[in-house]
Amino acid sequence: MPTIRKRNGRYQAQVRRKGFPDVSKSFHQLKDAKEWARQTEVQADRAELEPERKILETITLGDLVKRYRDEITPNKKTFKAETLVLNAFLRHKICKQKLSILSTVDFSKYRDERLKQIAPQSLKRSLSPINNMFQVAKDEWGIPIKENPLEKMKLKTTDNKRERRLQEGEYEKLVKAAGTRQNPLIEKVIIFAIETAMRRGEILNLKWDQVDLQRRSATILESKNGHSRTIPLSGRALEVIKGLDRNSTYVFPLTRDSLRMAWGRLLNVAHIGDLRFHDLRHEAVSRLFEKGLSIPEVSSVSGHRNVAMLSRYSHASFKATQEKMK
Repeated sequence: MPTIRKRNGRYQAQVRRKGFPDVSKSFHQLKDAKEWARQTEVQADRAELEPERKILETITLGDLVKRYRDEITPNKKTFKAETLVLNAFLRHKICKQKLSILSTVDFSKYRDERLKQIAPQSLKRSLSPINNMFQVAKDEWGIPIKENPLEKMKLKTTDNKRERRLQEGEYEKLVKAAGTRQNPLIEKVIIFAIETAMRRGEILNLKWDQVDLQRRSATILESKNGHSRTIPLSGRALEVIKGLDRNSTYVFPLTRDSLRMAWGRLLNVAHIGDLRFHDLRHEAVSRLFEKGLSIPEVSSVSGHRNVAMLSRYSHASFKATQEKMK
């Protein structure tokens, strides 16, 4: 509640809010003092008042980043990668800047410096947790930050969406090369990926209790977007599953590193260039469209929640389109 006192024939209104300096003003009429106090309280509730500089002078950007790294990042699926990004950011001199004087100009200088070393898209990804950090600090930690200094910083990025699909004969080369690997699971993972449109992490984290052979389905408990989904298994995918050993908890007991290294080697053996494992998901989703599945049906398999995002993966092959136009 505001405080209004009459002193020397005038009415002095004062508004106090934690994290903000006390503000006061004098008026000749009581109604004007009450109206000003009411409007000022609304501004305070909306965090539109100037923050208390004394509080912000005790906190550096680095202090904020460390707290975010230690309290928020561990709860994310990507916590390992994000921790590395934040630790690298902490080594930059910008982290010594106090929040009281930190501005968009500081981040603009940081942007210009980093763009000499990395691509705009990479910089945007690395600043994503920092951007979220300011919102968390303001909304959840009660730190009186007036505005996020990153919001007004311009960073032009190009759309680097990949449309890489397997060329004619590449699938056969890929499977044949995978069959030469010492671990037979490599070949099976590749086939399973194209048959199910599952992400690499979803495949490697799939457990036997998530597979229902009778109903020919596999359930992803939590995907990248945080939602679960049940994927119908094709005859080929079912064949792969039935041929696996069930002594392990996981359907494909492979580590991410072992699959990554094997992938690089088999591409050399198959003489295939510019192909990422994630491109197999692109290939799989595109094949689902070519089979005639509708957008809702493909979405239920791939897990895409956004139609616009799904369309980026739905490029039909030239050969398939040519066949339909005969």
